[in-house]
Amino acid sequence: METTRGLSRRERQIMDVLYRRSEATVAEVMEEMADAPSYSAVRATLRILEEKGQVVHRQDAQRYVYLPKVSPESARESALQHVVRTFFDGSTEQAAAALLRMSDTKLSDAELERLAHKVIEAAREGR
Repeated sequence: METTRGLSRRERQIMDVLYRRSEATVAEVMEEMADAPSYSAVRATLRILEEKGQVVHRQDAQRYVYLPKVSPESARESALQHVVRTFFDGSTEQAAAALLRMSDTKLSDAELERLAHKVIEAAREGR
């Protein structure tokens, strides 16, 4: 599975825009980037991302529309694995506890129940 590790800061910024939007033109990427570089710089970076296997494009009339090559689910899983390994010494328990301690994390009773079911299901599957 391809991941976004090894990408420059600008490349990651562009990938973030593509994941948020699902697809975007160069101009649309620029609209969402804080302190966006020039049009030609964004276009060149998208071409590099394509060479790295991170994005694909399709033609829509006179413009290219870029899409992430890796599914959002795979990218999300890869990013979470990286965070758990890097900041929580590989401990899913510590990572989950940190998420639950976050002040803006307010889970409803229904969400807590669904989460409890997922924990039970993971235990049954040996995870």
